[in-house]
Amino acid sequence: MPVRMVVTSGTTADCTQAGALIAGLAAEHLLADKGYDTNKVLAAARGAGMTPVIPPKRNRREPQEYDADLYQARHLVENGFCKFKEWRGVATRYAKNAASYLAICQIRALALWAKII
Repeated sequence: MPVRMVVTSGTTADCTQAGALIAGLAAEHLLADKGYDTNKVLAAARGAGMTPVIPPKRNRREPQEYDADLYQARHLVENGFCKFKEWRGVATRYAKNAASYLAICQIRALALWAKII
């Protein structure tokens, strides 16, 4: 289930918001895709006491080690996004402003959490 959400413009890289999303969370591991393989995200994860499980980007000069077996559990995150986007308004972003879109995302998260839809 989603713990935190941040809505950004379409041209903003996801990795720029990782620090805000993981701050204050208690977790053993941070599972993320290659888009989050930046020194800043890795340092933030380690600073929060998490072990980053992020495959290295192809162009990284010094690839970081990661647990490939644990990374396979990341498909559960992708399954969650699929469930989240079953609502057409979320998937197509009908809301024209960020506040309205965040509100519909929060309502969808609540519905998934309560298992009412």
